[in-house]
Amino acid sequence: MKYRNDKNGEPISILGFGCMRFTRKGPGIDIDKAEREILLALKAGVNYLDTAYVYPGSEACVGEIIRRNDLREKVKIATKLPQYLIRSRAGLDRFFEEELSRLQTDYIDYYLMHMLTSLEAWTKLCELGIEDWIREKKESGQIRNIGFSFHGNTEAFLKILDAYDWDFCQIQYNYMDEYSQAGRQGLKAAADKGIPVIIMEPLRGGKLVDLLPQKAKDLIREDPAGRSAAELAFRWLWDQKEVTCVLSGMNSLKMVKENCRIACRAKAGELTEEDFELYRKIKDAINEKIKVGCTGCGYCMPCPRGVDIPQAFRCYNEMYTENKGAGRREYAQVVGLRKEPAFPSQCVECGRCEKHCPQHLNIIEELKNADKALRPIYYRIPNDVGRWFYNRKPSRKK
Repeated sequence: MKYRNDKNGEPISILGFGCMRFTRKGPGIDIDKAEREILLALKAGVNYLDTAYVYPGSEACVGEIIRRNDLREKVKIATKLPQYLIRSRAGLDRFFEEELSRLQTDYIDYYLMHMLTSLEAWTKLCELGIEDWIREKKESGQIRNIGFSFHGNTEAFLKILDAYDWDFCQIQYNYMDEYSQAGRQGLKAAADKGIPVIIMEPLRGGKLVDLLPQKAKDLIREDPAGRSAAELAFRWLWDQKEVTCVLSGMNSLKMVKENCRIACRAKAGELTEEDFELYRKIKDAINEKIKVGCTGCGYCMPCPRGVDIPQAFRCYNEMYTENKGAGRREYAQVVGLRKEPAFPSQCVECGRCEKHCPQHLNIIEELKNADKALRPIYYRIPNDVGRWFYNRKPSRKK
């Protein structure tokens, strides 16, 4: 296994075990199966386990496996504060203590603010005294490293990155999301600050393996190096020295063995020009079904009415390169939950965006199409409810 260091010089395995996709058995998790998979990964050198409060049964499963096998000092546990559920200072302690209990431990190695989408979400926590709370927990040793996981655009990521002295961060990143969400710019900005970056969704939830178009599959099958779709996706990430750890939701022994094999051999800077040409062809094959030829360059921004044009087109395209539900869920997550609305329906057809678009896209008309596709009425109503809940003002109760 290869390792890259955290902010304190502690080694983190470049492959992390994502604990969101454990196999279910009846109403709960098949803990015995999960145990075999985790133990095999740890034997191969994996030392980073990632879970969260809202992953059903995951924290309790991880805690029990660690207790059964006396592993606490041999693994690094990462879990997350459900900040979108926090409404008071007392809530911070309540959720944290529950997580310690579930995990059967008295400290967390890597603690994240879960799913920050905008600076406002962090500001809301600051109003509750989160900075003092973090300092207390770090001084007591209950939290070793503090970070955040992110879903949003690059601009928002950079603002959050500068808002606090973070120890690490977690972003969605893969060869299809190179210029969306935090993107390559966010990755490099974090690295420039000396902040380790944990990668989630390296395979886009398996879509870069299971839902590839036939043309892309054929290109991968013809790869002279004989690499699989998953191996190509992982190696693209590990080729970048700024990537600290890549999470994989491994739920079979075969998957654990294969991913660990790749992680033991991958290193930064090893990909060739021929390799990058293969990635370009694969991306082109995936993008043949896109609706709008938006590259996400951002020249159309900022919109005077607040519309996030690149995100709208990215998620609209995802509806057709992956599936409609995936695109809509992504849009609800990265745009729909924001405190300040950024929907295509806010467009007043001023034309400013089209004047600056290098691709000369018909942005005004395409935004109408995107809005209709991304936000049908049966999505708008629950999203509006979720947005209200997510952005409720915190209680002043201590």
